[in-house]
Amino acid sequence: MMKMKNNYKFTTYACFIGYIVQAIVNNFVPLLFVTFQKSYEIPLSQITLLITINFVIQLLVDILSAFFVDKIGYRASAVLAHVFSAVGFILLTVLPDAFENHFFGILVSVVIYAIGGGLLEVLISPIIEACPTDNKEKAMSLLHSFYCWGHMGVVLLSTAFFAVFGIENWKLLALFWALIPILNALLFSKVPIYPLKTEGEKSLSMKELFSKKIFWVLLLMMVCSGASEQAVSQWASTFAEQGLGVSKTVGDLMGPMAFAALMGTSRLIFGKFGEKMNLDRFMSLSCVLCLCSYLCIAFVPSPIISLIGCAVCGFSVGILWPGTFSKAALEIKGGGTALFALLALAGDIGCCSGPTLAGFVSDSVKGNLKIGILAASIFPLLLLLGIFLSKKEQKKRT
Repeated sequence: MMKMKNNYKFTTYACFIGYIVQAIVNNFVPLLFVTFQKSYEIPLSQITLLITINFVIQLLVDILSAFFVDKIGYRASAVLAHVFSAVGFILLTVLPDAFENHFFGILVSVVIYAIGGGLLEVLISPIIEACPTDNKEKAMSLLHSFYCWGHMGVVLLSTAFFAVFGIENWKLLALFWALIPILNALLFSKVPIYPLKTEGEKSLSMKELFSKKIFWVLLLMMVCSGASEQAVSQWASTFAEQGLGVSKTVGDLMGPMAFAALMGTSRLIFGKFGEKMNLDRFMSLSCVLCLCSYLCIAFVPSPIISLIGCAVCGFSVGILWPGTFSKAALEIKGGGTALFALLALAGDIGCCSGPTLAGFVSDSVKGNLKIGILAASIFPLLLLLGIFLSKKEQKKRT
């Protein structure tokens, strides 16, 4: 036990598992939407509302966490995040049948695990940033790759479970996924948690954060990172289904799975060789590659090439989110919990605005998704501008 208390590697392992938990929170229940529709006779409009509620709750937690995490401490907050996640999944197996209104039971469960997911998003990055690692950017990129592996694992293991045991036994799988946050809560109760700021360093207030130009540049970068990632990720399955005429299951494997695999690979590469790479250059080249993949999706008539463009987009956006977190920690000393909470909020806004813009533009041109993706190319362009502005601010300070 003493070895664990003094070894930051156990902290990094707990953080890696924490991002897997967040992947379970965001990606397991959507696999059951059709089952909920059939089993509980819930209309599609209410099913869609579950996605919105999950997103809104996580946004609210992003905002509120800036005010309470420092007061109760990172360890207590991390344990609570995992408890909420686990309880949400456990209640999902009970509440829908406990209420006459089955949808209400599902909704309560989603709200509870969404609180856990929102807390994890705010907590895990600063905890890993505070660890005494040699290369912070490398550690952050490796951390965020585990969300991708978690996403892939949830889809693959759940699909395999449904094929072997039948989707009607989904409650057993929900209980299995609940075990992971339970065990990680125990791990977080034991591992060392390092302070975000050095001794004597004063945390910046919200007012001080807002007065910094670089803070607003980083917020822009986070919005564009989330938007660049999700504008294609959310529509990748549709591309596969419509363009290649494959089933929903095959579409999910060829679209979002390929996207997540290459996004994770990009983060793993930087996590492995980050000390030999320049973060700004890597992010700039990633933005250019992202823009090229958007143009490929929009203008190349071949559906197979468009799908390859979707997968390449996954590789290109891999470093953008964790890279922006690393830049923020480096350039705004003493930002503390408020900085990471606001960055997470900006990223979530981007995750919503990217696919929303693509969807609205597609609707306005008779459902042409390629034009919607073309419109969303504004996000990697703005992100490229953000990187340029952040380098300019950095030169001013030095």
